[in-house]
Amino acid sequence: MTSERPPILDPELLGALERMQLRTRRRLAGMISGEHRSKRYGSSLDFADFREYQQGDDFRRIDYQTLARLDQMLIRLYEAEDDLVVRLVIDTSASMALDNKLQRAVEIAAAIGFVALTRRDVVTVHTLTESRDGAASGTASASAPGSGRGRATQTRFSSRAAWPQLSDHLAGLTAEGAGSLVRSAAELLSRSGPSGLTVLFSDLLDDGWETALTRLPGRGADLAVVQVLGASELDPQVAGDVDLVDIETGRRMPMSLTESAIERYGERRDAWLDRIATRVAGLNAGYVLVAADADLRQTLLGSLRSGGVAS
Repeated sequence: MTSERPPILDPELLGALERMQLRTRRRLAGMISGEHRSKRYGSSLDFADFREYQQGDDFRRIDYQTLARLDQMLIRLYEAEDDLVVRLVIDTSASMALDNKLQRAVEIAAAIGFVALTRRDVVTVHTLTESRDGAASGTASASAPGSGRGRATQTRFSSRAAWPQLSDHLAGLTAEGAGSLVRSAAELLSRSGPSGLTVLFSDLLDDGWETALTRLPGRGADLAVVQVLGASELDPQVAGDVDLVDIETGRRMPMSLTESAIERYGERRDAWLDRIATRVAGLNAGYVLVAADADLRQTLLGSLRSGGVAS
């Protein structure tokens, strides 16, 4: 049962999102019930993998031989042009709490998840964080083995009927602790199943961002990156002698923010963003840079399309 939270996206915006479609660049493995527009190569479908049956799955895909032999209800996955497994990978480390970055990331993730569910695609939500006591945070119906920094938890949704549960789950995410994009990328790749589309939502304020982005398209997966930054990061308005505090480590750094220092910061910020855009383009991935205080409708209906994430 879902809690009584305000909806992440209003009904009028959901109606506009129904006309959108996620963009993919590679042939994908998944269920055969997807509705993506693409050119098929023949009418045959090649078996790809099994996974456990989940409520809302097409019962016609149940492998009844396995059910009779092993008493396990598994779904058969096939190679198909027009189906998708969409992985929403959300950075929930403490830095995402600043300037409402996590809230904006959650709203965009919800929109992409809604578009996927309306196309009968499977959506999984993965959170990347570690709480201050060292335990992985976030709730999940299934989570990766292991522990430590950067552990990724996972929750799965399928069918249009799952939208209220997806929305409620995303609305309950909080930003706390530290995280490692590199380790989380490795854990995601260690999971079996179709490659699908991975969409990363993060501020990318992680020393390992480039390595993580390089690894995420592993096993032929499509990749899209939604980078969310706050106003204080894009255009800092502070000046004078201040103590800068790393929200994840607590480390303090005294600094004198003179006009020249802020100018140098702007140059380094622009060089960093250019490097990210170039690296993502080299991976043939979609990329959107989002200001946390930007207009949400324009971001969803304009920026996602221009960034190659949706059409």
